[in-house]
Amino acid sequence: MKFTAPPPLSLYIHFPWCVHKCPYCDFNSHAIKGEIPETAYVEALLRDLEQELPAIWGRTVQTVFMGGGTPSVFSPQAIDQLLSGVRARLPLSPDAEITLEANPGSVEQEKFAGYREAGVNRLSIGIQSLNDSHLKALERIHSAQQAIHAAAAARRAGFEDFNLDLMFGLPGQTRTQSCDDLLATIELQPTHLSWYQLTLEPNTRFYAQPPVLPDNDTLWDMQNQGYSQLDAHGYTQYEVSAFAQPGRRCRHNLNYWRFGDYIGIGAGAHGKITDGGQGVVLRRWKQRHPQAYLETAGSEHCIDDQRNLTEAEMVFEFALNQLRLRQGFELDEFETRCGLPRSRILPLLQQATSDGLLLLDGSHVQHTDKGWRFLNNLLERFLPEESQHAGNNPD
Repeated sequence: MKFTAPPPLSLYIHFPWCVHKCPYCDFNSHAIKGEIPETAYVEALLRDLEQELPAIWGRTVQTVFMGGGTPSVFSPQAIDQLLSGVRARLPLSPDAEITLEANPGSVEQEKFAGYREAGVNRLSIGIQSLNDSHLKALERIHSAQQAIHAAAAARRAGFEDFNLDLMFGLPGQTRTQSCDDLLATIELQPTHLSWYQLTLEPNTRFYAQPPVLPDNDTLWDMQNQGYSQLDAHGYTQYEVSAFAQPGRRCRHNLNYWRFGDYIGIGAGAHGKITDGGQGVVLRRWKQRHPQAYLETAGSEHCIDDQRNLTEAEMVFEFALNQLRLRQGFELDEFETRCGLPRSRILPLLQQATSDGLLLLDGSHVQHTDKGWRFLNNLLERFLPEESQHAGNNPD
């Protein structure tokens, strides 16, 4: 693989604690038991970052995303210490997008101004629903009123750019309730909306004990009705579950979907780094359990595993990410990001075009309506052969 230039670089920081583990959540999150070791964890994160520096020396970070878990269980002082430490160790772009995920609870809202002063310029608030009965079914610990107040608190704290997370297809939810939920969320005027269907993921309580969810026909109606509502209110869909007002797309997530590079620090964090000199793309992930991470951060023992992507994996991961975007991609992007000739992916694109799933216009690759509707089936075509034979699902 030959790379002419490294892709844009982002930094992901994982916070593994939350107040309560939701029954649908499959992220690396752990319910808080006792006091959170804030200072120790921030120091561990900075040791972890220092270990990553040789692989990205001289490169500028364009975006920072603090996710979890629930980063907003940490104090503004801890976030300030962390971001100051990040800036002291690597260059951040002057206009870097710095996002922090937050819960809508009243305690978190009191911290918003402090996060803004620490340098956070974008919030992502997980409201999930504005219906108290559905919040109870999801075991969320905030109320609908707290979610509404959180949006107002974000504005008061000076956040001109914030995302709201909202789900549909909830236990017992009707088509009308889904529509009302989305309209009420739009009325809060977030600059960005992550709107997606609840799915039952393995290794969650909902997967082991499934609740009664809306049937497929109802889900399809909810989705189509929601698309119409979002479009009518000026939110453009640019990714499978991402909708934004003009100029407000999430730059950090766009870097993922465009197959950019990112450092991952924190318990269980994943990273992807292109080493042009060696002609490889390295994936690395850290110890998942918070205590193991705290004990090993900054040492080789913190790295749970790492591996260089094969050419077949590069093709699949590029397609998996880029084809989530409504705008499609250019073949030049494949060559630049993967270090491979376009001939490596072209036969797969041509076959999907023949089957009516893609449009290939010169060097631009775009879904058809059919390809967008059956995106999972389209992505399966890019799986490495051994995975196809094993029957693996790309999601």
